[in-house]
Amino acid sequence: MAIAVQPIGVGIDFGTTNSVAATFDGERVHLASLETLAGPDPIMPSATYIDRDLHTLTGREAIDRYIADNTGRKVELTAEVIGKATLAVGYGGEESRDPGATLTQNVYGDATTDVGLEGRLFRGVKRLLGRKDVRRLVVFDHPFSPVALVTPILLHIRKTLVAAGVPGAGNKLAAATIGHPVNFEGRDRFRNQLGLARLGEAYRYAGVGKAHFCPEPIGAAMSYLHANPGASGERLLTVDFGGGTLDFCVLQRGAAHRFDVIATHGVGLGGDHIDQRLFRELLFPLLGKGERWRRRGQAGEIDTLFPFDSYEELLVNWPVTYLLNQNRYTTAVQDCIERGGPARFKFRRLRELIQQNYGYLVFQAIKDFKAELSSRDEAVLDIGEIDVEVRLSRREFEGLIGDLLRQVEEAVDETLRRAALPFDAIDVVLRTGGSSLIPAVHRILDERFPGRVVNHDPFTSVAAGLAVAEFHDMRDGVGHDD
Repeated sequence: MAIAVQPIGVGIDFGTTNSVAATFDGERVHLASLETLAGPDPIMPSATYIDRDLHTLTGREAIDRYIADNTGRKVELTAEVIGKATLAVGYGGEESRDPGATLTQNVYGDATTDVGLEGRLFRGVKRLLGRKDVRRLVVFDHPFSPVALVTPILLHIRKTLVAAGVPGAGNKLAAATIGHPVNFEGRDRFRNQLGLARLGEAYRYAGVGKAHFCPEPIGAAMSYLHANPGASGERLLTVDFGGGTLDFCVLQRGAAHRFDVIATHGVGLGGDHIDQRLFRELLFPLLGKGERWRRRGQAGEIDTLFPFDSYEELLVNWPVTYLLNQNRYTTAVQDCIERGGPARFKFRRLRELIQQNYGYLVFQAIKDFKAELSSRDEAVLDIGEIDVEVRLSRREFEGLIGDLLRQVEEAVDETLRRAALPFDAIDVVLRTGGSSLIPAVHRILDERFPGRVVNHDPFTSVAAGLAVAEFHDMRDGVGHDD
């Protein structure tokens, strides 16, 4: 007699910054413990580390390995041999076929190879999936497609789910509902088709049999509808403001958990952009931006602005900040310290940040600082490792990101325009994603939809809703036969 297997819905939210996976058995949602280094944690950083032997680490372990490998390490770039050139250095005479003595030399390209690099860390690879111009990234002389960089994270998620007892075929998952942004990043008009194709390929390599796709804001809405079966209102607007994207959907509720999708919209704005803005505005002036650099030249003293602009992009992208620990960068910093004066304290901070590879630590402090401003009118950005203490009010914070908040307003208005609905036609506004907790974002929504804005599981709602959608075989509001 065959024993019936209880169906399980699996939902996977592979995010730009973090990833979450959930299961649903028809009654309860269970979050998978994707991280275990500091105790069970359902939220895993979307990070991949590849060492010189092409072994991979993912999540928190990948970040820890990157930090350990690059703390205090002096970076030296060497030139690669890109070809050979043969030069005639002798002459055999006009009647001779002998060209004479020749000299063959290696031809070198620019100095771009970091010979001491133990491994590469990749974050935010999801942003590359929709970009047609990004076909391969060379990692230790081996070409990796964006799919290959994403697959280890998804493989870890699949292994965690299988180890937790999720049924499948062997070590594979039979099926899962996969979240994706409304719009992938990229300029090509086929970016969404390319992004979905690459994402599907990565899931197949990771051992997921059938990958059913669902826009992330719809997943969040499914989670809310499941958790609040008695909630009133026919039309629901979801605002999913995560680390990499700002996504929307408008749903019309129907019978038996069904719904119609009226409109979706998405823009490339996320919490990571806000974090970088805070780094630039609050920390750059404390690290030497705007200071003078006086040094001795052949014709006398040279007095110019310190070339901080050549440091900026590497500072605000912490996975590559270690590249600043080269003589071409650190020599100028050390010279400014040795010259003395009040600015030397700023350059000491910059030197410590570079040499000790504090980029990740700084961004974690910024995230905590931003979260504190969501619950208090004033907060202090305290980074003892580089002797920084900055006090900021919520009003000042909102002033620093004013243009980004206007993008949020415009995106909300555009979503309602696409839905061909007035603001008062929306019954419930669901805000989710970590950046939705910013009070100014709540205020933008509350001004347009007074009394109708609710907060719902900002970090796990998408994965939970995707699992519910998989269980009920609903990705866009209607049943499927596949």
